[in-house]
Amino acid sequence: MTATGEAAGMGVRGAPTGPWWWARRRSLVLDVCLTLVSVLECVVEGAGFSREASLPLGFGVLVGALAGSVMLLRRRWPVAAVLVSIAVTPAQMGFLLGVVALYTLAASDVPRRIIAVLAGMSVVGSLIVVFVRFDRDMAQDGYTPGVWLIAAISVLVALGLSGPPVLLGMYVGARRRLVESLRERADGLERELSLLADRAEERAEWARSEERTRIAREMHDVVAHRVSLMVVHAAALQAVAVKDPEKASRNAALVGDMGRQALTELREMLGVLRRTPEGQVAEKPSAAEPTRLAAAAVAVASGGPAEAGPGAEAAGGVTLVTGEGGEGPCLADLEDLVGQSRAAGMVVELLAEGAERSYGSSVEQTAYRVVQEALTNVHKHAPGAKARVRLARREAEVALQVENGPSDGGADVRLPSGGNGLVGMRERVSALGGVFVSGPTDSGGFRVSAVIPGGSS
Repeated sequence: MTATGEAAGMGVRGAPTGPWWWARRRSLVLDVCLTLVSVLECVVEGAGFSREASLPLGFGVLVGALAGSVMLLRRRWPVAAVLVSIAVTPAQMGFLLGVVALYTLAASDVPRRIIAVLAGMSVVGSLIVVFVRFDRDMAQDGYTPGVWLIAAISVLVALGLSGPPVLLGMYVGARRRLVESLRERADGLERELSLLADRAEERAEWARSEERTRIAREMHDVVAHRVSLMVVHAAALQAVAVKDPEKASRNAALVGDMGRQALTELREMLGVLRRTPEGQVAEKPSAAEPTRLAAAAVAVASGGPAEAGPGAEAAGGVTLVTGEGGEGPCLADLEDLVGQSRAAGMVVELLAEGAERSYGSSVEQTAYRVVQEALTNVHKHAPGAKARVRLARREAEVALQVENGPSDGGADVRLPSGGNGLVGMRERVSALGGVFVSGPTDSGGFRVSAVIPGGSS
């Protein structure tokens, strides 16, 4: 943060560094020097006026000293300083006081109409004094010019004494107000940038949290199903190893295939996580990582992972999950998915309704993952149960249902359960604006239903 904000302007606007009404000590020193010069000038002119008016010398000196000392109050009471200068104008004293007071008044925040009235009074007072003095001096020299000439000269002198200080003061005041306005705007921008930076950091942290959740969900869906089938096949292999070596060999081959497929999918996912959009492997975060995180946070806040779908890019330009145009699973792969469960000994029926349509990659991948996780739950919680997978392809949505009956007492392979399957399915479907319902059936089984919006592409 720069020092152009309130900290830099405290000497002018909030907490003055000088005594009384002076913002700075140098302003006090300047006013004291001007006051001394003004007092000296007014004392000399007051003494001359006393001699001309046949008044006591001390009276003229006292009036001059008092009038000149008003210079010290010009910043605090500029109107009073101008009125005093106008009042002593007939005595032909206070020239410096009048000029500086008019400048201070014009540069202050006094309303313009008051400035105009006081400046007009000063011009009129100077005009009268100059007219009388000029006419008297010309008469003493034996020269009597025309009234119009004397009036013209008087107007020029009066305007020359009052106009420049007022114009200069108005210019300085306008410039000062402009600078203060710009400073206030800079302060506001700094505060806004600070708030934006904090908000971007919060959004980046939120984005990282969302991406961690998505990664965990994807890892669970990809690996859990394969590993569950491996455990089922391994249990079957253990049961028939002695009685049926040929079937045991087939089960062993299936376990090997499942393991290789699980490793392949896991390796592909980790490779995608580490690969940038340009195809390069991300090794170390660059110096611009915070900026990219903030940009990703703004993008997530405007659309969010829900709208972006599984194909969204994570902070820093790293693709976390395959998406549009990627190689993720689709509805056409459901037959193979059901076949894998059949090979593991489960009785599964697949019913498809509606003409084949092509949906968005995120829609098809979500539907596939829901069926995959539902079948995995059947392996875990209802060994030996029959399952039915129903798929309805519609013009504006995809509807699917996975229902299984009660367990028939088959061997429990003791598959671990983390309790995240239904949560992950609900998150996936809700992220696309769909509806997800799950619960037990009257027959003692379990049903998972989902409707995912997404028109045909």
